[in-house]
Amino acid sequence: MALPEPRPRQLSLGPLEREILEILWQLESATVKEIHDRILADPNRELAYASVTTVLNRLTNKGWLACDRQGRAFHWRPLVSREEAHMLQAHEHLHRFLAVSNPDVVAAFADDLDVASLEQLDAITQRLKDARQKREGGSCT
Repeated sequence: MALPEPRPRQLSLGPLEREILEILWQLESATVKEIHDRILADPNRELAYASVTTVLNRLTNKGWLACDRQGRAFHWRPLVSREEAHMLQAHEHLHRFLAVSNPDVVAAFADDLDVASLEQLDAITQRLKDARQKREGGSCT
C-alpha cells in the first residue's frame, strides 16, 4: 500500500485542528457554522466562530482540506481520509525514529516488543525485501 497522494504539506496538527478534522471526517463536508455548532454542542465549550474559520484556513494551507463555494456558503472537505492520515503520521514517526540512527537505541526498543509485534516487524521486513527486489529487477537468487 503506497502513501496517499496528494499529501498534506505539513503533518503536525494542534488539538483544535485534530478535532475539526475529526468532525469533517464524520460529516465528509461541512460549513463553518456546522462545525462551530458541532463543537458548541458540548455545553462546557466556548469557541468563537472566527476561530473555527481561522483553523479551517490553516488546515487548508497545510494541505489537509479543500474549500468549495456552494451558493453563498463555503463547504470544507478533507483531502485525506482518517486512515490515510494515520498512515502518513505513522510514516513520519517512523522516519523520525530511524533518524536517530543509533543501532543501540533501535535495539533497546526492539528488546521491549512482544511476540506479536516481532511477528509484525518480520512481516514488514519481508515486504521491504520483496519491494526492494522488485525495484532492483527481481532476480530469483
